[in-house]
Amino acid sequence: MSLVRRFSKRVLGAGIVRRVKGNRYKLREQSRGKRRVSALRRVEKRSTIEEKERLGLVEPREQKRGGPR
Repeated sequence: MSLVRRFSKRVLGAGIVRRVKGNRYKLREQSRGKRRVSALRRVEKRSTIEEKERLGLVEPREQKRGGPR
């Protein structure tokens, strides 16, 4: 029993359990192609919304406060 207890203490002290549990829910980084497609979709959607706002088909939304940092 003492051997198991010492082993458990060393594993906890080394942070192995915390690291393994943290990796369990880690998401993979998206591929370059998926990021590009997503960015193009966002640009396209933003341009269509701006165009509809100019034509008066949609009420203009409020500008967000703040700016680039």
